[in-house]
Amino acid sequence: MRKNTEYPESEPDDHENIIPFTPKLQTLRQKMAEETAARNEETSEDSEEDKKYQDIWEQQQMRKAVKITKGRDIDLSHSSESQTVKKFDASISFPPVNLEIIKKQLNTRLTLLQDTHRSHLREYEKYIQDVKSSKSTIQNLENSSNQVLNFKFYKSMKVYVDNLIDCLNKKIINIQEIESAMHALLVKQAMIFMKRRQDELKHESAYLQQLSRKAEMSTNRSLAIDEKTQWILEEIESRRARRRQARVLSGNCTHQEGTSSDDELSSDMIDFQKSQGDILQDHKKIFEDVHDDFCNIQNILLKFQQWREKFPDSYYEAFISLCIPKLLNPLIRFQLIDWNPLKFDSIGLKQMPWFTSIEEFIDSSMEDSKKEDSSDKKILSTVISKTIIPRLTDFVEFIWDPLSTSQTTNLITQSRMILEEHSTCENEVISKGKQDLLKPIVSRMKKAIDDDVFIPLYPESAVENRMSPHSKFQERQFWSGLKLFRNILLWNELLPEDTLQELGLGKLLNRYLITALLNAIPGPDVVKKCNQIAACLPEKWFQNSAMRTSFPQLEYFIQFLLQSARKLSTSEIRDEVKEIILILVKIKALNQAESFIEEYHLDHLKSVIKEV
Repeated sequence: MRKNTEYPESEPDDHENIIPFTPKLQTLRQKMAEETAARNEETSEDSEEDKKYQDIWEQQQMRKAVKITKGRDIDLSHSSESQTVKKFDASISFPPVNLEIIKKQLNTRLTLLQDTHRSHLREYEKYIQDVKSSKSTIQNLENSSNQVLNFKFYKSMKVYVDNLIDCLNKKIINIQEIESAMHALLVKQAMIFMKRRQDELKHESAYLQQLSRKAEMSTNRSLAIDEKTQWILEEIESRRARRRQARVLSGNCTHQEGTSSDDELSSDMIDFQKSQGDILQDHKKIFEDVHDDFCNIQNILLKFQQWREKFPDSYYEAFISLCIPKLLNPLIRFQLIDWNPLKFDSIGLKQMPWFTSIEEFIDSSMEDSKKEDSSDKKILSTVISKTIIPRLTDFVEFIWDPLSTSQTTNLITQSRMILEEHSTCENEVISKGKQDLLKPIVSRMKKAIDDDVFIPLYPESAVENRMSPHSKFQERQFWSGLKLFRNILLWNELLPEDTLQELGLGKLLNRYLITALLNAIPGPDVVKKCNQIAACLPEKWFQNSAMRTSFPQLEYFIQFLLQSARKLSTSEIRDEVKEIILILVKIKALNQAESFIEEYHLDHLKSVIKEV
């Protein structure tokens, strides 16, 4: 009964009446087809929204497929069931709709849209402000591009200066080696000449003393001379003969023995020139591997000139004028290696490349800078004080021969130029540099007076004959001393008067020259020597028209002139008295000249004094 009731025979055994308790699993293709069919049944107004949902669904399905390929354990059936979009069932009834509900929903929707709009407006205003700010930033960056260029310039300048210093630090060692080698060669040459002169003086004086002793002993025995002395005497006479021949060919007939310069070509000079050439070859190789920007002074100064023109404030605040002389020191010393201020044909400092480059740099500074007291004006003076004067001082102390007129004249020319440049800028450093130059000059002249001046005094019988060896030697030594006297007084424009008067008049004239004149026989030769002495005295010492009495240092000379005039006035040689009076007038010993004229009734000479 239960079975019949449960399965009545009257009911058809149709599979369509079977109630499915669980949904049959569908494949992915079936789901997509079912979903597509459901979508097509909706109205055309909802097509766009359906398309959107379909896209979302497809994306979700694709993400799931990607996750599955990565190995994640996901229940596909559960995921598919949960993601399945339910079909619209038309049998479902919706709650009734009235106008108030629609209005309320519309108002709510409008409020949300207004809030969204206001939010968008705020974002829009923010974006507008951002755009304005960006434009302003761009403008500022465009205007401040000079600062970027400035930074690049300073950075490049720093790199350049660092490289320059590094280059000079490496090359200064080579420069010092070449500089020392050249200095040692010049000192060696100078010492050869000085030692030879002193040795010759010593051997010749010793030989004449032996002759004097032989004459005093009245012996007929031959004079024993060692081979070295004999060789030296022959060498001396040989060089004198060559010099006489050269003077004859040049037409110089007024030359006095003892005033010649002993620097003719010899084997020593040939060796010197060869060694000098080797040094100069090494000198040229120092900067062979260096770019001109790091060894050419003009290029280096151009870099700093660009800095000064672009950024004058930072240029002067960095005290570049104090740094440039130190930077250029090695390069200037490099150019001075072949410079010899004692040579006649030596190039002047003003013609050197470094000098002209610095002058141009200073001139451009005066044009660019509005400052009247531009610190760049002191660069040249500082370079001379720190680099040139020490170099020149080495020549004065170790190489210069005060007995050489050509060396003295060339040295005075260079020193005058240096001191003129110093006078354009006075400060303690410049004054110290000037003293550093003049002090060794005075010391070297004092040493020359002590070491090189020797005027022997012989008995009158030994010098009566002008052709005797004693007379010739004494004459040569007198004229050599007079030559040094003239060379010392050539410094009258550079050294103080009291210094020159102490050296020339006090130490040399009164101590040596007048002593030799007192031992000489009065006559034309003595007057000639006195004239030469007076000609060496600087004219500016006697430019004071009110001056009636000469310097105290000339008192011995004046007394000797008066003594000679008295002797000559009583002898047959009276014409020389006028020459002596003229000498007295020239050195402003007017009172002594007038007294002498009145004492000896030389009225015809009063006109000489009246002309003064």
